Amino acid sequence: MYRFGIDIDGTVTCPTSLIPHINEAFGSELTIEDIREYDLTAALPQLDKKEFYSWFKKHEPKIYASSPISKDAKQIINNWKDQYELYFISARGDNVRNVTFDWFEQHAIAYDHIELIGTHKKISTAKAHNVDLFFEDKHDNAVEISEELDIPVILFDTPYNREPVPNKVVRVYDWLEAEQWVKKEFGVQQELLKR
Repeated sequence: MYRFGIDIDGTVTCPTSLIPHINEAFGSELTIEDIREYDLTAALPQLDKKEFYSWFKKHEPKIYASSPISKDAKQIINNWKDQYELYFISARGDNVRNVTFDWFEQHAIAYDHIELIGTHKKISTAKAHNVDLFFEDKHDNAVEISEELDIPVILFDTPYNREPVPNKVVRVYDWLEAEQWVKKEFGVQQELLKR
């Protein structure tokens, strides 16, 4: 059975999840189109990075607890639960472990394993779990995982990840497109394995 490594934030959760919280806290009017770098402080040059990260750490549980799920993600992930192993690998830290598991339960999203590694460096975890495909929204992660592990990576398109990508990184615009790619690339092999 193929094993999928799946990032959580900006992939399973909507990439706009943080924006309302930022706008409320800092009196800004940001939209997703304003976020051109993964580092959110780049969109708020007047904001001190330390101040922002201090604010984020304090409000992190509330932000994650209220994060909306990406359109079609739940249905597609749940449809995969009997065909593939679903390993969620997130840069979230252990401090939001309960919030994360509660969120998955509240949204009734299937999983085989959830690992909160506390860093964006996911290569060793993806390698340790022997994933066959990874789903990500962070450009450098997608590129590094695909090159280091020699596996395909689905990159969910956002304004903050539009740099060029190598061949094994597949840019998609939504979960339906991701599902079509999986069906095309893994579905046929899955059928052969069943025989």
